[in-house]
Amino acid sequence: MSEKLKQDHYKAAPQKPEEGAAYIAGRGAQFNTKNRFLKNESTREHIEGIDDWEEPDARTVYMEQESKTIVNKVESKDVGMSYSMNPYAGCEHGCIYCYARNVHEYWGYSAGLDFERKIIVKKNAPQLLRKFLMHPKWDATPIMLSGNTDCYQPAEQQYRLTRGLLEVCNEFNQPVGILTKNSWILKDKDVLQEMAKKKIVSAMVSITSFNEDLRRSMEPRTTTAKQKLKVINELSSAGVRMGIMMGPMIPGLNEHEMQRIMKAAADNGATFTAYTFIRLNGAIKFLFHDWLYKNFPDRADKIWHLVEQSHDGKVNDTRWGVRMRGEGHIAELVAQQYKKYGKLYNMNAEEWSLNTSLFRRPGEQGRLF
Repeated sequence: MSEKLKQDHYKAAPQKPEEGAAYIAGRGAQFNTKNRFLKNESTREHIEGIDDWEEPDARTVYMEQESKTIVNKVESKDVGMSYSMNPYAGCEHGCIYCYARNVHEYWGYSAGLDFERKIIVKKNAPQLLRKFLMHPKWDATPIMLSGNTDCYQPAEQQYRLTRGLLEVCNEFNQPVGILTKNSWILKDKDVLQEMAKKKIVSAMVSITSFNEDLRRSMEPRTTTAKQKLKVINELSSAGVRMGIMMGPMIPGLNEHEMQRIMKAAADNGATFTAYTFIRLNGAIKFLFHDWLYKNFPDRADKIWHLVEQSHDGKVNDTRWGVRMRGEGHIAELVAQQYKKYGKLYNMNAEEWSLNTSLFRRPGEQGRLF
């Protein structure tokens, strides 16, 4: 595919999906978008052309690799983290709105079904973190686990890389933040409890909706909202500082649930919160559009236009400070709700930060810098 075609693909307006098209259950994306970095791609243009076409395997494939690095410096100015580490690339949760989908194109895959089916496993992640923390110039700046894909996605049940990373952090007293949509985090309650006593861990659970039909279609392989509240309750009772991420808020779909989510989270022990407003950059624009018209044909036009109204007539936005919150009266109403109910439920009221003073390398008597 030529560079011009790649650019045209990302500039073009999404087309409404064909009526009666088969729906792939258990997946957020329903097709593979073009990869803007690939010069040549094979696509099936006509259903009749079956002689030399093999349908992709619907099962999830774990691709193990020995990575070179695990800790990444975050250059984005408005995401609230300086460093992140991601033991997995791609995510089987299949959230249709996920900004990490575009990153999968750097690996040579599609942001669509490939993102959910082809999971890259960084098998040496704990060893790489240990090597990183041993560097004499490292200053114990908090690291986010994960800043991109979910560190507790289904692959963690087999590989336990997140567990390994937490054990290394606990050994070094390296502060770490966690964001997840999966109840598998409870398997690590023991190490999280140890870290919490030293104030070197803080965790957030992402809740987008209490509507199970919406959750199952929008983020099909995540755990239920009820289970997410159980996670918050159990870990906060164990002494872990817990919060919620409400993201993204989508006008016409889930933005009206903000109060209910915040109250339920507060009732179960959450003390801080954050939110993002929907934005559809890169290939996500096409994937979300297809998903929206297949799942909500009666109100898809309205929702799409509401998103456009919140991003200066577009659905995508790259401007620092604006892209995560949107603009216009709809985005402002969401921001006002967030502020009002956060105050009502005493969210974000405490002065709290991860403790960086305890960091030490094995063999050291104390912090030497």
